[in-house]
Amino acid sequence: MPQISPERVVAIRQIAARAQESIARAIVGKDAIVELLLVALLCEGHVLLEDVPGTGKTTLARALAASLGCSFQRIQFTPDLLPSDVTGLSFFNQKLGDFQFRQGPIFAQIVLTDEINRATPRTQSALLEAMQERTVTIDGETRKLPRPFLVIATQNPIELEGTFPLPEAQLDRFLVRLNMGYPSAEEEQEILTRYQHSSPLDALTPVLGDVEVRQIQAELRDVGVSDVVRRYLVEVVRATREHPDVELGASPRGSLALYQTAQARAALNGRTFVMPDDVKALAEPVLNHRLMLSAEARLRGRRPADVINQILARTPVPVE
Repeated sequence: MPQISPERVVAIRQIAARAQESIARAIVGKDAIVELLLVALLCEGHVLLEDVPGTGKTTLARALAASLGCSFQRIQFTPDLLPSDVTGLSFFNQKLGDFQFRQGPIFAQIVLTDEINRATPRTQSALLEAMQERTVTIDGETRKLPRPFLVIATQNPIELEGTFPLPEAQLDRFLVRLNMGYPSAEEEQEILTRYQHSSPLDALTPVLGDVEVRQIQAELRDVGVSDVVRRYLVEVVRATREHPDVELGASPRGSLALYQTAQARAALNGRTFVMPDDVKALAEPVLNHRLMLSAEARLRGRRPADVINQILARTPVPVE
């Protein structure tokens, strides 16, 4: 099995650092979130941002697109949004005397689906094929989406009136779920200073292109994972299926997601191999939305993050 070279890992780390620095001009004090966003991008995964309005979710998505020079589309999800409003539709062009396809906003490299839980399940499901297969099928014809392709979906966990909770099949399509959180007092003062005269987003320029992103995506598959670390990762995931507070544990798709994100995190930290610390750091954002707790556990106030942290504390960490 080919192994990524140390020189190439150093180059990838420098490239990622430039992207993080660019995004940080518009997003203050969210370095860990930005790193996880880049991990998801380099794993060809999708991101669910869950937090209250005004915490910078849209700004983060726009800053990423501007820093990568990728095409960007924003879709505001509402109860009356139709699947064709997302994917596009075929219409009859009277001048040409034939049907033509008009692309929907899903045909972009970075797509922000704002307040995804406000759309009906039918419209939500229009994203499933795009997120998994990177294609859209309309009128029996399958069209490929541009690459790299990243969906960043946002939802407000507080305001539940008029919303349609994402089903398990849809949640499982997201590589990671992230919470932005409020900034500290110092960070909020810095935000006021930076945005006093204009938005830093307007000054962002691409620091790498989509071709380079796709090259790195392919190279990350060659980051080394030893047998003991692979076994540790599987033990952590399988423990979610056997925990007494969990009704439905993480699927094999969750194992694969944790494996690939660990490879990406290792490379972004300048390593050619995955460490158990990579698995521990990514377990919560990768697995927390894949667990369905029992009704009794929810009544006791238990959260998926509590279960994952308990599993990590109980699972012996391999030492090489």
